[in-house]
Amino acid sequence: MRKGQMDFWDISKIMIFIMFFVFLIFPFGKLFASSFFDYDGNFTLENFKTFFSYKYYYETLFRSLKVALITTLCSVLVGVPLAYITTRFNVWGKRIVNVMIVMSLMSPPFIGAYSWIMLLGRNGVVTNFLTKLGLNVPSIYGYFGIILVFTLKLYPYVYLYVKGALEGIDASLEEAAENLGMSKWRRIMTVTFPVILPTIAAGAIMVFMSSLADFGTPMLIGEGYKVLPVLVYEEFMSEMGGNPGLASALSIIIVSCSLIVLLYQKRVVDKKQYFMSSLRPPKVEELSLIPRILMSLLVFTISTITFLPQIVVVFTSFLKTSGPMFTSGFSLDSYRTIFYKLGRNITNTFTYSTVAIIVIIIVGIIIAYLITKRRSKSSEVLDILVMFPYVIPGAVLGIGLSMAFKSGPLVLTGTPIIMIIAYVIRKMPYTVRSSSAMLQQVDQSVEEASINLGVSPMKSFFNVTARLMLPGIISGAILSWISTINELSSSIMLYTGKTATISVAIYTEVVRASFGTAAALASILTVATILSFILFSVISKGKVSVV
Repeated sequence: MRKGQMDFWDISKIMIFIMFFVFLIFPFGKLFASSFFDYDGNFTLENFKTFFSYKYYYETLFRSLKVALITTLCSVLVGVPLAYITTRFNVWGKRIVNVMIVMSLMSPPFIGAYSWIMLLGRNGVVTNFLTKLGLNVPSIYGYFGIILVFTLKLYPYVYLYVKGALEGIDASLEEAAENLGMSKWRRIMTVTFPVILPTIAAGAIMVFMSSLADFGTPMLIGEGYKVLPVLVYEEFMSEMGGNPGLASALSIIIVSCSLIVLLYQKRVVDKKQYFMSSLRPPKVEELSLIPRILMSLLVFTISTITFLPQIVVVFTSFLKTSGPMFTSGFSLDSYRTIFYKLGRNITNTFTYSTVAIIVIIIVGIIIAYLITKRRSKSSEVLDILVMFPYVIPGAVLGIGLSMAFKSGPLVLTGTPIIMIIAYVIRKMPYTVRSSSAMLQQVDQSVEEASINLGVSPMKSFFNVTARLMLPGIISGAILSWISTINELSSSIMLYTGKTATISVAIYTEVVRASFGTAAALASILTVATILSFILFSVISKGKVSVV
């Protein structure tokens, strides 16, 4: 190749930058600009003034931050001890526990909210049972319900991060502390805990951003306790005539909060990085019979409660219904109803997800190669662009795309294409990260040998390197697929009657109190998620993490 001539990778990089500019930077820029301009196009700070002037608006920000902080604290208090018990003690059924915890993480939060309504709602199974015993339990609706659902849904982030860190600690560190006469508790607090602190922070930040950005759970069970994502939705979608400018300003505030927390966490973690050989992993402590039973019972109780929403939706999907009420006996009526009335939603979900996954795989492996094997300043920028959707809530991305492509030369709002674009942009990081992990294990000389034999760089990559990356590619694609079929936040902002998906249908059915059909739809997602996760586990062989 002559000097100055662009090769396949240069062209690919340019095309990918164009894609991110058109479908990420431009929509977010449009959203940002909309928050500073009125309907006539004049510059104004009125939207931000409105937010900070009225308690109704700014209180939702404090509520969102409060929910995110308390959820993060609760998740750490549950996830860290659970990870320590399962990695350091010989409790029974570790594999089953791990599967239940991971499965709860892969399902959407709003299914958990729906399930807990079935259990602890005003007419819930547990509520009615305890009422007959003369016991009054707090309602699942409101602040405490949101915290409960978020904690049970999101603590697996902390659990999985900390579990990996504890399994990688060099045993000599703790042995040295023990030889110096430290008690077990002091050893944990002064040696083990500081070493895994960056990992705890990484899991905590995932919990914080997820709970701050989630829309479905607060919308379903928040009732009077309104948080910022719900307010964004109402301002943008109001039947009485929404205020896109104010919705844009609210969106900017959410993203700003996420960015500030993310940058602060990164700054703190960078100062507390530890490196070790991990050649001697810590030994699993053999417990005597009674402590082993108690520890195993504790772990199974927590993981079962975590997995309970999946059990509830599948069970209730086969119950007979009369309007919003479940009656005695079993029936397939809910499934007949959804396949007759909501068949398009089911078809849309799997069609859009399949198309999105194909695009994600093709673009994702190229991005992974660019940021792993062809490092440069532009590759670092590309890496940031790929991960930026992690910071942007789905609802915000949906609003940005809707505003950017509702008019002009490229009108996509209301079409299936804009749904697929949202899925590709939001779910790309899974495939990029898993493909990058596999690429780092591939020797560059293998591809270079192919090129030296006269094969073009493009063919060498797809015929040689891509085949070696295949486990990572497929594993990441499955994670992207699971996340895509369960996506609600962006879908709820972009769908029309013809493009609605299963997650949108579940949300609307729960709002209508059609709990039987909601359970049947949720069961389809649950089964699809379980089958996909089993396939992921078989293909990845434990080499790729779900987080």
